[in-house]
Amino acid sequence: MKKVMVFAGLLLAIIATVQGHTLVRGKVVDSGNGIPLPGASVMIKGTHYGTTTDETGNFILRSDSTITTIVVSYVGYKKQEVPVRDPSEYIVIELEPETMQIGQVSVTRLRTNPLKPLATIDVDLRPVNTSQDVLRIVPGLFIAQHAGGGKAEQIFLRGFDMDHGTDISVHVDGLPVNMLSHAHGQGYADLHFLIPEIISNVNFDKGPYDLAHGNLATGGYVDFHTLSHPDKNRIQLELGQFHTQRLVTLFNLLGDYGKAHNQNAYIAGEFFLTDGPFDNSQHFKRYNLFGKYSNYLDPNHILTMELSAFRSSWDASGQVPDRAVKEGLINRFGAIDNTEGGETGRKNILIKLNSVLQDGAGLENLIYVTDYDFTLYSNFTFFLKDPVNGDEIRQKENRTIYGYSTRYRKEHSLGSWNGNLTAGGDFRYDAVRNQELSHVRKRYTTLDTINFGDIHEVNTDLYLGERLSRGNLMFNAGSRFDFFNFEYVNKLLPDYRREAVRKVVLSPKASITYNFSSRWQTYLRGGAGFHTNDVRDIIAENGKQVIPKAWGSDLGAIWKPAKNLVIQSALWYLYMQQELVFSGDEGTVEPTGRTRRLGVDLSFRYQYHNWLYADMDVNYAHPVYPDEPAGQNHVPLAPVFTSVGGVKIKLQSDWGGSLRYRYMADRPANEDNSVTALGYTVVDASLHHLKPKYEFALLIENLFNTEWNEAQFDTESRLFNEPAPVSELHYTPGTPFFLKARMVWFF
Repeated sequence: MKKVMVFAGLLLAIIATVQGHTLVRGKVVDSGNGIPLPGASVMIKGTHYGTTTDETGNFILRSDSTITTIVVSYVGYKKQEVPVRDPSEYIVIELEPETMQIGQVSVTRLRTNPLKPLATIDVDLRPVNTSQDVLRIVPGLFIAQHAGGGKAEQIFLRGFDMDHGTDISVHVDGLPVNMLSHAHGQGYADLHFLIPEIISNVNFDKGPYDLAHGNLATGGYVDFHTLSHPDKNRIQLELGQFHTQRLVTLFNLLGDYGKAHNQNAYIAGEFFLTDGPFDNSQHFKRYNLFGKYSNYLDPNHILTMELSAFRSSWDASGQVPDRAVKEGLINRFGAIDNTEGGETGRKNILIKLNSVLQDGAGLENLIYVTDYDFTLYSNFTFFLKDPVNGDEIRQKENRTIYGYSTRYRKEHSLGSWNGNLTAGGDFRYDAVRNQELSHVRKRYTTLDTINFGDIHEVNTDLYLGERLSRGNLMFNAGSRFDFFNFEYVNKLLPDYRREAVRKVVLSPKASITYNFSSRWQTYLRGGAGFHTNDVRDIIAENGKQVIPKAWGSDLGAIWKPAKNLVIQSALWYLYMQQELVFSGDEGTVEPTGRTRRLGVDLSFRYQYHNWLYADMDVNYAHPVYPDEPAGQNHVPLAPVFTSVGGVKIKLQSDWGGSLRYRYMADRPANEDNSVTALGYTVVDASLHHLKPKYEFALLIENLFNTEWNEAQFDTESRLFNEPAPVSELHYTPGTPFFLKARMVWFF
């Protein structure tokens, strides 16, 4: 409590003392519909100093020198120079849309997230055709699906096998995607409720450096933002191999009335059906419904409300043991247990108010409620434990999440320094009912209940940061306090007992950025992060060493050696504390040692002509257990070397297309590398014909029909009547050549 009082007192003191004189104040909007453009760059001409617009499109520039002209830019819009005649005048700047130009991207604009330029470019350049693709926007991030399409993807980034989200924080419009103390895995991030066509932009970062992201953001975070106003209505139909069908609808509900009254409302829907390439049909079905309403109450207030609902069900073939394929018992797309699968659903409501206060400060308040259910049937070991009935398990839960988030931002002056104060806090309460792990036979016969109980998990956090800049130099420093209350009621005990543990986590963060020229920015960042473990793990260990912390640092640079070429590079380091991880598949606590990761990231974005774009990411990581002897210290399944890239063509004749590759090298599947997860190179292609009223596209996954393994594990298993168990590579085969056609009508 003493730490809380000191932190609160410091916060109030800084807010009360920051001050400065406003020189330029204004707003940046779309010239066609008047919609504010958050994140637009506003620079003082002839300098490297500037700011970005907030969620309401507003900005404030403060300086001790006279400002005569500002330069306003936003990717996908024409850059505009605006003369400043009267500093007291409120300026409304209307930007006109145009084809995306990499030359528009500002490298040396002072910012706390050096990867922001890449995020801005990639949303426009990289095709997003499925819910899986949305995470691949992050340079170096790979995903793997291994349970019939309905399960959250396995995520790999920066030398991490992040399971389904243990070390990456994911949000949509401020709504948390990750599920804490989930029935299947900590941080489970099922993003399939997000319809790809409604994504407007993505913000991401790697490492534990962002103040606003706490739990799970050890390897990084991804924030998706949805459209505030669709330009056109659309009906989209897709047909493909393996009985694949997809229907997407998007309708503007208010039309001209909304435009006249500064309101927007739209509704989007998605239906997806596929059997997949497997011998055991996936019977995969997904339904999505999303609605969003925005009301620009006045120039300084925007009210946003969102409602969404999602449901999916599927059958799965699980992981294939390598010996079963080599011996001819099944083919690569066969199944040992064809009763795997599951179903899940999620409903969300979100209300957000963005405000600009009288002193120019920005304030955001957000409340949300999520209702969620999940059932998964899996069989990883076949007949290892039960040679008669098999080893199939059922993981199940029902959950409600209640949350509130607030963020305050104020630009100010401290002598000759320009400052930006950020303060905020979050409250999240997860109420999980009847979380279950059971041994079952063919889904519906329960043989034994291994875990069964209720979870109550509360996370309250406060954070405070200050950014100071002068000339070409910027300092950024801050810290966050996270408060946790963990409770578990084990319903398998003979007597009622509520077990509880409380923890406090402090996470300091800092960075320094310097612009050597208008084309070259370098930065050094460092900070601490953490991820919580499963509540049952925390209770079992009485809160000792079960919230492992991470310490990381990045030394990087962003460089524009030519107008249309952007290069980003980083040398990075990350150290993770000792972990005790709860295995949702086994119901046991598994200790793992400390880990150390070193790596290099390189990213290139190039525009050869107005119609030709190219990009490439190269990522190397060296993850080890430092306390283990050499050769026995590999981190299983952690990616070592990856690369993605491609070219995109936009012709004036309304035709366009793309060719993209992704490559993952071989990597150890266990600590001594006696089993290897095999690498792969997969190439995808697309061809588009776009007109004002319609679009036609052909999309090809795995153009060269490469035989590859998507998800891979070193697993000990036993087949029916097999005399002894075998530990070897088990895998889910990757999608073979897959052709899909898409037709979109705009109106």
